[in-house]
Amino acid sequence: MNRKILQFLRGGRTVRIAEFSPRATVLDWLRLQERSVGTKEGCAEGDCGACAVVVVREHDGRLVYEPVNSCITLLGQIDGGELITVEDLADNGVLHPVQEVMAREHGSQCGFCTPGIVMSLFAHYHGCDGATTRDNINDALAGNLCRCTGYRPIVDAALEACTGADDQFTRDAAVRRRAIAALDDKADLFVGDEKAFFAAPASEASLAHLYARHPDATIVAGTTDVGLWITKKLMPIEKIIHVGRVSELSKIEQTEEGWAFGAIVSLARAMPVLGAIDPDLAEVLRRFGSIQVRASGTVGGSIANASPIGDLAPMLIALGGGIELRHGDNVRRLPLEDFFLDYGKQDRAKGEFVCRLFVPNLSPSGHFRAYKITKRFDEDISALLAVFCLTVDDGRISEAKVAFGGMAGIPKRAKAVEENLRGLSLTDTRHWQAAADAVKEDFTPLTDLRASAGYRSRVAGNLVIKALAEIAGVASDVTRISDRRMPAHAAQ
Repeated sequence: MNRKILQFLRGGRTVRIAEFSPRATVLDWLRLQERSVGTKEGCAEGDCGACAVVVVREHDGRLVYEPVNSCITLLGQIDGGELITVEDLADNGVLHPVQEVMAREHGSQCGFCTPGIVMSLFAHYHGCDGATTRDNINDALAGNLCRCTGYRPIVDAALEACTGADDQFTRDAAVRRRAIAALDDKADLFVGDEKAFFAAPASEASLAHLYARHPDATIVAGTTDVGLWITKKLMPIEKIIHVGRVSELSKIEQTEEGWAFGAIVSLARAMPVLGAIDPDLAEVLRRFGSIQVRASGTVGGSIANASPIGDLAPMLIALGGGIELRHGDNVRRLPLEDFFLDYGKQDRAKGEFVCRLFVPNLSPSGHFRAYKITKRFDEDISALLAVFCLTVDDGRISEAKVAFGGMAGIPKRAKAVEENLRGLSLTDTRHWQAAADAVKEDFTPLTDLRASAGYRSRVAGNLVIKALAEIAGVASDVTRISDRRMPAHAAQ
């Protein structure tokens, strides 16, 4: 069954749109069509948060409030959800609790970034279950830039406001949940024609059939990357296939070896599961963009875009992860490290898409470490990412998998480093440097705006020493900015 009309909830009514550009963003629709101009455009790349809005969907019988960057979220992506903006928060002229305390605590000065900050805190207000901390609020605001207030009054306001959700949205939750559920007709959305369209298949089979027919189409999940192709590169993308409605690809399943993640599982949903394998996985993902990015970005999209500085791929490669791809009715599986061939080149045929990722658990004698090196701590692209998965038996390294991001045109294992680590006694500190020096045999990194080649090589080698020191128990108390306990927000 096909549907040719986009539909979503907005201000208590169902909006239906039969014609729109496949590249239309939520921000442009709000400001240019609906004329709701409270939502602002700042960076147009999902970094500053001035454009933050909230999309509400039903998950497991409850409404989930997720902040998204409307500047890079395509209009078609909100099909079946409820769109809430800063204009919707006041109740009969009375400010929402988040708005009221922000004003009272002087959390706004120039005001340009304030609507986005309010919407991020509104999502946190509905997601913190009545308990929050300064650290959680700082994380919720990592994707909202403000250069006037210095954040202290904003965080103080959030600590006062986010003590339990009691507003018109919670009071109307049952009615809104039924209205959102009524939009889920399980139909394939297709708006446009064979030359230009926005499509959102509702099943994996429909996706496979459509992509086989249109292998020149661009697949999108969270548009945290493709959105910039539209807003920054101005790419004339005419055919867009959104995979966010394919229910089979949204599952997280436990297997005998570990976990299977559907390609459209968001980074936010994956974070606690991966963090249960090792806390470093959760901590790196916590620094993977902002909450807005993690709510939209997906595990499959992170892999399929094959960025040499993507954080997820090196971690899964070191763990020995695998990938499943589909073309039409044909499905194949391969080790994740074999998926990346060269810069911008993957082992993926035209019309073939990523279905699932497979992540094994650590063995009882396995030790995992991941280090993300950036210029700023939160919401920054890695200069390099170093990942170590070492098996230690009787104090000696029996197996080693080491992977780096940002050191080559693809995420790649460090085979020379691994060779120097195998058989090494953790107490034999004299030979640690040889393993660190082997980085230069594995990589000849580039110099770019994030780091020089010399810096990358030096730091990568130092991280080899750091991982060995921590696993040997020599210096983990002084080598860490953040500890290795499971982050509280990742466990929720």
